[in-house]
Amino acid sequence: MISSFKIFIKFRLLFFYCCVAFVAKAQENPSGNLQYVDLRIGSVGQLLEPTRPTIQLPNQMIRMFPERKDYLDDQISSFPLIVVSHRLGQAFSVKPFSKPMASVDYNEKLAYDHDLEVARPWYYSTYLIDCDVQVEFTPGKKTGIYRFRFPEKASKTLLFNFYNRGEGSWEFISDREIVATETYHDDVLVYMYGFFSEGGKTGISDGSKALTGQSAKGEKVKAWINFDDSKAETIEFKYAISYISAEQAKKNFESELESAGFEDLKRSGEKTWSGVMNQIRVEGGTEAQKRSFYSSLYRTYERMTDITEDSRYYSGFDKKIHTSNRPFYTDDWTWDTYLAHHPLRIILNPAQEEDMLNSFVSMYEQSGWMPTFPVLFGDHACMNGFHSSVTFLDGYRKGLRNFDISKAYSGMYKNATEATMLPWRNGPKCELDDFYHRNGYFPARRMKEKEKVSLVDPFEKRQAVAVTLGGSYDDWAVGELAKDLGKNSDHEIFRRRALNYKNLWNKDKNMFLPKDKKGQWIAIDPKFDGGMGGRDFYDENNGFTYKWQVQHDIGGLIDLMGGKESFEKNLDQLYREDLGRSKYEFWGKFPDATGLVGQYSMGNEPSFHIPYLYNYTNAPWKTQKRIRFLLDVWFKDNIFGIPGDEDGGGMTAFVVFSSMGFYPVTPGKPEYTIGSPVFEKVTIDLQNGKKFTMIAKKCSVENKYIQRATFDGIPLNVPSFTHEQLVDGGTLELEMGPKPNKNWGLGK
Repeated sequence: MISSFKIFIKFRLLFFYCCVAFVAKAQENPSGNLQYVDLRIGSVGQLLEPTRPTIQLPNQMIRMFPERKDYLDDQISSFPLIVVSHRLGQAFSVKPFSKPMASVDYNEKLAYDHDLEVARPWYYSTYLIDCDVQVEFTPGKKTGIYRFRFPEKASKTLLFNFYNRGEGSWEFISDREIVATETYHDDVLVYMYGFFSEGGKTGISDGSKALTGQSAKGEKVKAWINFDDSKAETIEFKYAISYISAEQAKKNFESELESAGFEDLKRSGEKTWSGVMNQIRVEGGTEAQKRSFYSSLYRTYERMTDITEDSRYYSGFDKKIHTSNRPFYTDDWTWDTYLAHHPLRIILNPAQEEDMLNSFVSMYEQSGWMPTFPVLFGDHACMNGFHSSVTFLDGYRKGLRNFDISKAYSGMYKNATEATMLPWRNGPKCELDDFYHRNGYFPARRMKEKEKVSLVDPFEKRQAVAVTLGGSYDDWAVGELAKDLGKNSDHEIFRRRALNYKNLWNKDKNMFLPKDKKGQWIAIDPKFDGGMGGRDFYDENNGFTYKWQVQHDIGGLIDLMGGKESFEKNLDQLYREDLGRSKYEFWGKFPDATGLVGQYSMGNEPSFHIPYLYNYTNAPWKTQKRIRFLLDVWFKDNIFGIPGDEDGGGMTAFVVFSSMGFYPVTPGKPEYTIGSPVFEKVTIDLQNGKKFTMIAKKCSVENKYIQRATFDGIPLNVPSFTHEQLVDGGTLELEMGPKPNKNWGLGK
């Protein structure tokens, strides 16, 4: 009897542990579309910035990724409590050590094992080899929880530090509570409240010197807490962040974490991500294509971020606290995101996009300028163009109305008439802008001519051709919105300005080339001249990329090149044109121009629409060919699987659209052009309760060409459909084959 009873108990225990292991495994390997999300994809950059394994809730404030160079780095420098802005800094670092405070070094890096790292959008875990510590993290909206598992009977130490220059503070208000401030970007205070699961010995230091007391202010102050070996092996650190006040940080903590533990937050995060990932369902395609697709979709939820706290928010645009009954979003780079990121959000979550556009309007009211790169500290002077104008027009023409369009237009108009167009500069116009308004192009310096305009950035230069082409598109957007709002005189002014791109078309060279202030052509090699990134004349790319930067007037560009046949030949040549030098030499000057196919650069945003331009010729089948090739070659489901700087959803939105089989070539026009889907079926659950469906019969790796098409059962022989058809819950049905139907899409 005793022996049988023992066997029974052992069996029950074995069964119990198997169940626990199964549950743990299930949590590590999520089901549904979440199983295809791999945060490692693209985590080694081609030449410049890699993507990071960003752990956060969709579009929420708390973001975290381990601080390291990239995925190849086997050491972690620290763990941030918050990534304040995409690639623009963090606040409050924490580092664990399994040894007493007297023997730790704030500068010591933490070796980890790649194969023991788990990164999900809602959960992160890594094993620190040297100190035998397991680190876990899960995010809330304004909060987060770290969980540290230390070795048995080890001394346990957590070090806290700053990332930014400027005065900060630490204070232990008990042996389990800590509050802190860090100064971000010179003038933004970030507040933190934190709570430890165990009480410990606490202290403050200034550099290498220990300070008396439990609080200190300064630029180099650091904090630490030590738990002796009698404490639990697992230490949890729960915390909240605020941009408003220390009191608000505590309120954020109480709101989200008062009754929630690590597993609660983790389960909630997984459920939230499951909801957004399952809004688009695909059938068919390869496992690799699904991984690339859903990992790209996840990336598009990194930005913008909602920084509203209890109906209040801090604005870097006037340095004040505001009250609002709507979310206030920031952290956006419209030079990157206007192309596909904002258009994707209009489809998936139009109400959220309205809140974001409303935030832009508030920023204009607060600062006096319509932003283009809105981040926490204000409008970040970056890149060129006023592409928020395009984003407003696109939203308005796709039916978005829950923002003040009149104020939006006022901001767009002011930027277009009073702001400087100079790259990486904000504020009033200068003499170069006055020249543009008089002459219809931005004047360039000759290559050995000394810069005499002090406002010009010494590195970014004038980018004269890129500024002229981008300004033409932005002016078109202002003019088109003016027309929609009945402002006919404004529309006529900006309609003419939208054609300024033609002033830099050199017919003999078949290229957009720079002119000097006298209106004379500047003789350059459009493949290579212009200094680093071609910035004297172009921007990050050369003249072969900027040859196609007229999304708003494709018909006009076709005419400049002599008609559809010549336009098509020029497109063909783009993918075949030699660099004229070694890649070593070329990339030494154009490191952003990655993902090369001939002169085409898949790894930089100005190229995204180019392969779709075949749809405006008599060879739409070439768009189908190019898109499939580019997706297959440059967007693999591995650590090298993003060919350029991803920019928080700017590039991966291209993958999402293109994999589904359509793309918004001209944001501001409520239509989509058709490419070649990689899936047999795509279903999008729309916020209005309807479903958009794309069916691609016989679709496969080989069957990439459209043979025939219907929309809602009606034959379709043009390679496009409207936004209205999409949101009405339409069905696009394609029949695919291995060879092109060269007659499809010609409108006959």
